[in-house]
Amino acid sequence: MPLYKYDRTSRQAGDETSENTVPLLTVIMPVYNERGTVLEIIARVRSIGLNKQIIIVDDGSTDGSGSILQEHVSDWPEATLLSHPRNLGKGAAIRTALPRVSGRFTIIQDADLEYDPADYSRLLAPLLEGCHRVVYGSRVLGPDSVSSSTLFYLGGRFISLVTNLLYGSNLTDEPTCYKVFETALLKNLQPAASGFDFCAEVTAKTLRAGLKIREVPIRYHPRKPGQGKKLKMRDGWIALWVLLKYRFLPPLGLD
Repeated sequence: MPLYKYDRTSRQAGDETSENTVPLLTVIMPVYNERGTVLEIIARVRSIGLNKQIIIVDDGSTDGSGSILQEHVSDWPEATLLSHPRNLGKGAAIRTALPRVSGRFTIIQDADLEYDPADYSRLLAPLLEGCHRVVYGSRVLGPDSVSSSTLFYLGGRFISLVTNLLYGSNLTDEPTCYKVFETALLKNLQPAASGFDFCAEVTAKTLRAGLKIREVPIRYHPRKPGQGKKLKMRDGWIALWVLLKYRFLPPLGLD
């Protein structure tokens, strides 16, 4: 019995609404101390020729990122700016944004320049074909990707291996930022994580629901910890714990 049930009929919700008024894609962008890159990544997201909604969540930045966003948000008609009074974590920022999401599909976008929004169309293709409900962008499969440090690379491959062993999946890059969901499904999964463990949680819930995660190759240009990278080794251990926890929890259903 699946841990999480997904109602296929929810895919038709809102079909009677004009396609011009419902965004194809919602981009959720958590921001924490990214003043050097946030305007550039927003410009890149906005330049993608898709009907989209952008929800930016300033997660208690202390470097002036929030002020920069407040100054420019009026120039971005498709964007909404939300904020946390203090840093609560990536997962918390995503959960804050979810009630405002109106797009048919939802993608998570980091506020640095490691991931390229030019890959959005590639990520959306399997969803638009109707064959998949969840698509991950694999840095491992991307021929133009640059590997991160050996420690981060091996850590990501190890987490992917553990995911495959626990859930019978065949993922190459579970910790990728580029996760794209049918919005109705993502909301039904009811993510509870506050930090980077959001990734492991939604992966575990998706696979326990019996859904297949499709991977497509993406570009990746990693930065180093000294350049502002937030992920730490402890986040990997937390992700492993989350994967184990959801694999062995008693089956639960969603309304």
